Amino acid sequence: MDILGVRVDEVDGTRALEKVASFLDSQKQNKIFTPNPEMLVDARNDEYFREVLNSGDLNICDGFGLWLAAKLSLRGSRDPSPPLGTGSAIQSPAVRISGVDFMLDICGLAKEKDKGVSLLGSGDESVIKNAAEALKRKFSGLKICGFNNGIKIEKLVNHKIEYDKTGNEDLLYDIIMQAPDILFVGFGHGKQEKWIYENLAQLPSVKVAIGVGGAFDFLAGKSKRAPKFMRWLGLEWLWRLSLEPWRIKRIFKATIVFLFYFLWQPTAR
Repeated sequence: MDILGVRVDEVDGTRALEKVASFLDSQKQNKIFTPNPEMLVDARNDEYFREVLNSGDLNICDGFGLWLAAKLSLRGSRDPSPPLGTGSAIQSPAVRISGVDFMLDICGLAKEKDKGVSLLGSGDESVIKNAAEALKRKFSGLKICGFNNGIKIEKLVNHKIEYDKTGNEDLLYDIIMQAPDILFVGFGHGKQEKWIYENLAQLPSVKVAIGVGGAFDFLAGKSKRAPKFMRWLGLEWLWRLSLEPWRIKRIFKATIVFLFYFLWQPTAR
């Protein structure tokens, strides 16, 4: 389905994981993105970001607001065709899939299929190292090919990333030497998706690259996830606001602004 110009695949967790398994057995490289309301608002004002998101081989529904919008879109849809990107002939409602939980599911699959994973991002060497250690403890036998805290990405020119050429080449060489099958990228939304889009072709071993946002912070214990009941009620935003009040502008964008665009500007859909 299409929400604010971005494709969101109508898959549940089981179907999404089956897609990842098929990606790992394929001969092509695959991009997985986890759109949420804040990302869709940004993509509405950034045509390049919208193009990047729509290039995803699998776009899972992340975030309560997006799940609700998907339900409303499905109810109003009259298109009998199968959902884009899923390859499924069956119309199934989009199910909310937490990006952090999906990353853990993929790690379980990687262990089962003896595939290697690498972690990239966070900007903090201790965080990425602790995240890797946490995965080793949780998935004994998981093949972690390596981890790298990444490069600093601050400058965007016409919405595109302007790299430190030498730094990015060194980073790509490091990942090539690690030779992972799966690459988790945590540069923060927007930057991580654009980096994957622009660099995946230069990483021949990688069959699956996925943007994971702040997942490394959660795994490393730097940030605390909301209690399960708050996640179930879609109140993670309230939890994060209570812990990190400086995020109020981002939360406003992901709630009020997103709902405004979705409900009162139907042409934006």
